[in-house]
Amino acid sequence: SRQAGGSNQELVCCVVARYHSAGTLKSYLEKHRRKKLRLRKVVKLSLQLGRGLAYLHSRKLIHRDIKPENVVLDADNKELKIIDFGVARAEPKNTGEMGGQIGTIGYMAPEVFASKPYDSKCDVYSFGICLWEIYCCEAPFAHLGFSHQTSPVVYKLRQILQSVRPEIPGNCPEALAAIMKQCWEEEPAKRPAMEDVVSMLEAIVDLLNLAKTENSPLSFLPARCSCLRSHFNCNNT
Repeated sequence: SRQAGGSNQELVCCVVARYHSAGTLKSYLEKHRRKKLRLRKVVKLSLQLGRGLAYLHSRKLIHRDIKPENVVLDADNKELKIIDFGVARAEPKNTGEMGGQIGTIGYMAPEVFASKPYDSKCDVYSFGICLWEIYCCEAPFAHLGFSHQTSPVVYKLRQILQSVRPEIPGNCPEALAAIMKQCWEEEPAKRPAMEDVVSMLEAIVDLLNLAKTENSPLSFLPARCSCLRSHFNCNNT
């Protein structure tokens, strides 16, 4: 648009985005902090986020700041959309060309935190943390006080986050826990591609649908999910 002002017209650039009345995934999870989400809802939300990321990666795009604050829901809380592509970049052809610390502490992959070269697997790490947060409806590493950052604190956090991960609740289904663990592996090469993560989540959806068809209680899921170990290529230890 142009603002009238005689001979001096100022060009104003605007970014117009669709309004999502339900707000962010972060605010949605905060509302469920006491009464956690049902497992089906956890898997549904995670699968939508996973598919969105898988699509970005298929287009050779790396978001670099995946977190619940950068995901919005529609009015019915049925559809997720990834937002805030301010730091997103095209994936370089040669490994090692992308570096620099970018993103949000707590969701940032170890290699990014350490300012080492990275690729799309940094988004996979962030997804793993988001998956934990969707299941727990709690912020990761809240006890570390990321809101009060100083240089010494950040240095200490760098040491901590190289090996420490959020604690997975004992009642979390094995299959879901396996995905979290694979996504937040310290070595990027050991993390699955997002398209494989989507396949894993779809397998859980199939299992949940089977349980519904059989009218079986969902309490059987942790034990029964062991049948998916070969699909995940993980021994769940």
